[in-house]
Amino acid sequence: MKRANNLLLAITCLAFAALACNAVGGGGAPTAVTDPIIPTSVPVEEPTAVVDLPVPTEESQSNSGEILFKDDFVPGRGEWGTGSDSDRTVEYVDDTLNIRIAATNYFVWTMPNDETYTNIHMEVTAINRNTDPHAAFGITCNQQFIDESRYYFAVTPAGEYAIVLAALAQEDNFLTNGGWETSDLIAKNAESYRIGVDCGNGKLTLYVDGQQIASVDDTTYPSGGFALFALSGEQANGADVSFDDFIITQLP
Repeated sequence: MKRANNLLLAITCLAFAALACNAVGGGGAPTAVTDPIIPTSVPVEEPTAVVDLPVPTEESQSNSGEILFKDDFVPGRGEWGTGSDSDRTVEYVDDTLNIRIAATNYFVWTMPNDETYTNIHMEVTAINRNTDPHAAFGITCNQQFIDESRYYFAVTPAGEYAIVLAALAQEDNFLTNGGWETSDLIAKNAESYRIGVDCGNGKLTLYVDGQQIASVDDTTYPSGGFALFALSGEQANGADVSFDDFIITQLP
Protein backbone atom coordinates (compact mmCIF):
# COMPACT_ATOMS: atom_id res chain seq x y z
CA MET A 1 0.00 0.00 0.00
CA LYS A 2 1.42 3.32 -1.03
CA ARG A 3 1.34 5.67 1.92
CA ALA A 4 1.26 9.45 1.76
CA ASN A 5 2.70 11.25 4.76
CA ASN A 6 1.45 14.72 3.92
CA LEU A 7 -2.27 14.79 3.27
CA LEU A 8 -4.74 17.61 2.83
CA LEU A 9 -8.32 17.84 4.01
CA ALA A 10 -11.19 18.66 1.70
CA ILE A 11 -12.37 22.11 2.73
CA THR A 12 -15.97 21.16 2.00
CA CYS A 13 -15.85 17.92 3.96
CA LEU A 14 -16.66 17.57 7.64
CA ALA A 15 -14.53 14.47 8.12
CA PHE A 16 -10.74 14.66 8.25
CA ALA A 17 -8.84 13.18 5.31
CA ALA A 18 -7.97 9.52 5.04
CA LEU A 19 -4.27 8.72 5.37
CA ALA A 20 -3.96 7.94 1.69
CA CYS A 21 -6.46 10.48 0.44
CA ASN A 22 -5.33 13.82 -0.93
CA ALA A 23 -8.62 15.54 -1.68
CA VAL A 24 -7.20 18.98 -2.44
CA GLY A 25 -4.50 18.20 -4.96
CA GLY A 26 -1.63 16.04 -6.18
CA GLY A 27 -0.69 12.41 -5.75
CA GLY A 28 -3.42 10.87 -7.87
CA ALA A 29 -5.26 9.62 -4.81
CA PRO A 30 -9.08 9.41 -4.89
CA THR A 31 -11.00 12.52 -4.00
CA ALA A 32 -13.72 10.79 -2.00
CA VAL A 33 -13.61 11.45 1.72
CA THR A 34 -16.21 9.96 4.00
CA ASP A 35 -18.61 11.86 6.13
CA PRO A 36 -18.53 10.60 9.70
CA ILE A 37 -21.04 8.03 10.83
CA ILE A 38 -22.73 9.73 13.76
CA PRO A 39 -25.70 8.70 15.86
CA THR A 40 -29.09 10.12 15.00
CA SER A 41 -29.65 10.82 18.67
CA VAL A 42 -27.28 11.47 21.53
CA PRO A 43 -27.88 9.99 24.99
CA VAL A 44 -29.33 12.47 27.42
CA GLU A 45 -27.40 10.94 30.27
CA GLU A 46 -23.82 9.76 30.19
CA PRO A 47 -23.49 6.70 27.90
CA THR A 48 -22.64 4.43 30.81
CA ALA A 49 -26.03 2.78 30.69
CA VAL A 50 -23.96 -0.21 29.69
CA VAL A 51 -23.68 -1.90 33.04
CA ASP A 52 -22.03 -4.96 34.47
CA LEU A 53 -19.53 -5.18 31.63
CA PRO A 54 -16.29 -7.02 32.31
CA VAL A 55 -13.34 -4.71 32.17
CA PRO A 56 -10.59 -6.38 30.10
CA THR A 57 -7.64 -7.31 32.25
CA GLU A 58 -5.53 -9.62 30.08
CA GLU A 59 -2.84 -7.72 28.18
CA SER A 60 -4.52 -4.54 29.34
CA GLN A 61 -3.07 -1.12 29.92
CA SER A 62 -5.99 0.21 31.98
CA ASN A 63 -5.04 2.34 34.91
CA SER A 64 -7.02 2.41 38.12
CA GLY A 65 -8.67 5.71 37.24
CA GLU A 66 -12.39 6.37 37.24
CA ILE A 67 -14.29 4.62 34.46
CA LEU A 68 -15.83 7.32 32.26
CA PHE A 69 -17.36 5.18 29.50
CA LYS A 70 -17.50 1.52 28.51
CA ASP A 71 -19.33 -0.54 25.93
CA ASP A 72 -19.44 -4.20 24.93
CA PHE A 73 -21.45 -3.32 21.81
CA VAL A 74 -24.56 -5.30 22.62
CA PRO A 75 -27.19 -3.75 20.32
CA GLY A 76 -29.52 -1.37 22.13
CA ARG A 77 -27.09 -0.46 24.89
CA GLY A 78 -24.99 2.10 23.07
CA GLU A 79 -25.55 4.97 20.68
CA TRP A 80 -22.77 4.47 18.14
CA GLY A 81 -23.57 5.73 14.67
CA THR A 82 -24.40 3.03 12.13
CA GLY A 83 -25.25 3.10 8.45
CA SER A 84 -24.45 1.67 5.05
CA ASP A 85 -23.91 2.73 1.45
CA SER A 86 -21.97 1.43 -1.54
CA ASP A 87 -18.64 2.48 -0.01
CA ARG A 88 -18.91 1.35 3.61
CA THR A 89 -21.01 -0.33 6.28
CA VAL A 90 -21.04 0.30 10.03
CA GLU A 91 -23.29 -2.05 12.00
CA TYR A 92 -23.61 -4.21 15.09
CA VAL A 93 -22.63 -7.83 14.37
CA ASP A 94 -22.45 -10.60 16.99
CA ASP A 95 -22.16 -8.14 19.89
CA THR A 96 -19.38 -6.17 18.21
CA LEU A 97 -19.29 -2.95 16.20
CA ASN A 98 -18.24 -3.85 12.67
CA ILE A 99 -16.81 -1.54 10.01
CA ARG A 100 -16.41 -2.82 6.44
CA ILE A 101 -15.12 -0.68 3.60
CA ALA A 102 -15.66 -1.50 -0.07
CA ALA A 103 -13.96 1.59 -1.48
CA THR A 104 -10.20 1.97 -1.71
CA ASN A 105 -8.24 4.57 0.28
CA TYR A 106 -11.31 5.41 2.32
CA PHE A 107 -11.65 6.47 5.94
CA VAL A 108 -14.73 5.71 8.06
CA TRP A 109 -15.28 6.66 11.69
CA THR A 110 -18.11 6.36 14.16
CA MET A 111 -18.75 7.91 17.57
CA PRO A 112 -21.32 7.45 20.33
CA ASN A 113 -21.74 10.96 21.73
CA ASP A 114 -20.56 14.56 21.64
CA GLU A 115 -19.10 14.65 25.12
CA THR A 116 -15.78 16.35 25.82
CA TYR A 117 -13.08 14.36 27.62
CA THR A 118 -9.75 15.48 29.08
CA ASN A 119 -6.73 13.39 30.14
CA ILE A 120 -8.04 9.93 29.30
CA HIS A 121 -6.87 6.40 28.63
CA MET A 122 -8.83 4.32 26.08
CA GLU A 123 -8.74 0.66 25.11
CA VAL A 124 -10.57 -1.47 22.57
CA THR A 125 -10.21 -4.92 21.08
CA ALA A 126 -9.97 -4.82 17.28
CA ILE A 127 -10.96 -8.15 15.74
CA ASN A 128 -9.03 -8.36 12.50
CA ARG A 129 -10.92 -9.60 9.45
CA ASN A 130 -8.92 -7.54 6.96
CA THR A 131 -7.94 -9.23 3.72
CA ASP A 132 -5.57 -6.32 3.09
CA PRO A 133 -2.83 -6.35 5.76
CA HIS A 134 -2.20 -2.65 5.15
CA ALA A 135 -5.75 -1.58 5.94
CA ALA A 136 -5.69 0.24 9.27
CA PHE A 137 -7.93 0.62 12.30
CA GLY A 138 -7.77 2.44 15.60
CA ILE A 139 -8.96 5.20 17.90
CA THR A 140 -9.24 8.97 17.63
CA CYS A 141 -9.14 11.36 20.56
CA ASN A 142 -9.52 15.03 21.44
CA GLN A 143 -11.78 15.59 18.45
CA GLN A 144 -12.82 19.20 17.98
CA PHE A 145 -16.54 19.19 17.20
CA ILE A 146 -16.51 22.48 15.30
CA ASP A 147 -14.02 21.49 12.60
CA GLU A 148 -13.34 17.76 13.24
CA SER A 149 -9.63 18.31 13.96
CA ARG A 150 -8.21 15.55 16.19
CA TYR A 151 -5.49 13.03 16.92
CA TYR A 152 -5.70 9.52 15.56
CA PHE A 153 -3.81 6.33 16.41
CA ALA A 154 -3.65 3.79 13.57
CA VAL A 155 -2.45 0.17 13.50
CA THR A 156 -2.28 -2.34 10.63
CA PRO A 157 -1.98 -6.14 10.65
CA ALA A 158 1.28 -5.67 8.76
CA GLY A 159 2.84 -4.21 11.93
CA GLU A 160 2.58 -0.57 10.89
CA TYR A 161 1.46 2.25 13.15
CA ALA A 162 1.08 6.02 13.22
CA ILE A 163 0.08 8.79 15.61
CA VAL A 164 -1.27 11.71 13.59
CA LEU A 165 -2.50 15.25 14.22
CA ALA A 166 -5.25 16.14 11.74
CA ALA A 167 -6.53 19.69 11.32
CA LEU A 168 -9.09 21.11 8.93
CA ALA A 169 -7.60 22.34 5.63
CA GLN A 170 -4.07 21.55 6.77
CA GLU A 171 -1.63 18.79 5.97
CA ASP A 172 -1.85 15.83 8.32
CA ASN A 173 1.03 15.97 10.77
CA PHE A 174 2.53 12.53 11.41
CA LEU A 175 3.92 12.84 14.92
CA THR A 176 5.65 9.45 14.66
CA ASN A 177 8.85 10.55 12.93
CA GLY A 178 7.00 12.16 10.05
CA GLY A 179 5.29 9.05 8.70
CA TRP A 180 4.29 5.44 9.15
CA GLU A 181 6.54 3.30 11.32
CA THR A 182 6.76 -0.48 11.86
CA SER A 183 7.19 -2.36 15.11
CA ASP A 184 8.13 -5.96 15.86
CA LEU A 185 5.92 -5.65 18.95
CA ILE A 186 2.80 -5.65 16.74
CA ALA A 187 2.00 -9.24 15.80
CA LYS A 188 1.50 -9.67 12.07
CA ASN A 189 -1.94 -10.76 10.89
CA ALA A 190 -3.18 -11.57 14.38
CA GLU A 191 -6.82 -12.50 14.91
CA SER A 192 -7.24 -9.53 17.24
CA TYR A 193 -5.34 -6.63 18.78
CA ARG A 194 -5.90 -4.90 22.10
CA ILE A 195 -5.28 -1.24 21.25
CA GLY A 196 -4.71 1.29 24.02
CA VAL A 197 -4.05 5.02 23.90
CA ASP A 198 -3.26 7.77 26.36
CA CYS A 199 -4.47 11.26 25.45
CA GLY A 200 -3.61 13.77 28.11
CA ASN A 201 -1.12 15.80 30.04
CA GLY A 202 0.52 16.82 26.77
CA LYS A 203 1.42 13.25 25.82
CA LEU A 204 0.02 10.81 23.25
CA THR A 205 0.91 7.14 23.75
CA LEU A 206 -0.02 4.08 21.71
CA TYR A 207 -0.13 0.54 23.13
CA VAL A 208 -0.79 -2.75 21.35
CA ASP A 209 -1.39 -5.97 23.30
CA GLY A 210 0.05 -4.53 26.48
CA GLN A 211 3.23 -3.18 24.89
CA GLN A 212 4.01 0.52 24.51
CA ILE A 213 4.60 1.12 20.81
CA ALA A 214 5.17 4.88 20.63
CA SER A 215 4.81 8.05 22.66
CA VAL A 216 4.93 11.67 21.45
CA ASP A 217 4.40 15.09 22.99
CA ASP A 218 1.80 17.50 21.63
CA THR A 219 -0.51 20.04 23.28
CA THR A 220 -2.47 21.31 20.27
CA TYR A 221 -5.77 19.79 21.43
CA PRO A 222 -6.00 19.26 25.20
CA SER A 223 -9.54 17.82 25.17
CA GLY A 224 -12.35 16.69 22.89
CA GLY A 225 -14.36 13.72 21.70
CA PHE A 226 -13.38 10.25 20.51
CA ALA A 227 -14.21 7.77 17.76
CA LEU A 228 -13.35 4.34 16.38
CA PHE A 229 -12.25 4.11 12.76
CA ALA A 230 -11.15 1.92 9.87
CA LEU A 231 -9.08 2.93 6.87
CA SER A 232 -8.92 0.95 3.64
CA GLY A 233 -5.84 0.68 1.45
CA GLU A 234 -5.50 0.05 -2.26
CA GLN A 235 -7.42 -3.24 -2.15
CA ALA A 236 -11.19 -2.99 -2.64
CA ASN A 237 -13.20 -4.71 0.09
CA GLY A 238 -9.96 -5.17 2.03
CA ALA A 239 -10.92 -3.46 5.31
CA ASP A 240 -13.08 -5.37 7.78
CA VAL A 241 -12.70 -4.87 11.53
CA SER A 242 -14.96 -5.49 14.51
CA PHE A 243 -14.55 -3.62 17.80
CA ASP A 244 -15.33 -5.01 21.23
CA ASP A 245 -14.79 -4.25 24.95
CA PHE A 246 -14.23 -0.52 24.72
CA ILE A 247 -13.39 1.45 27.87
CA ILE A 248 -12.30 4.95 28.85
CA THR A 249 -10.66 5.69 32.19
CA GLN A 250 -9.41 8.91 33.69
CA LEU A 251 -5.67 9.49 33.69
CA PRO A 252 -4.08 10.86 36.86
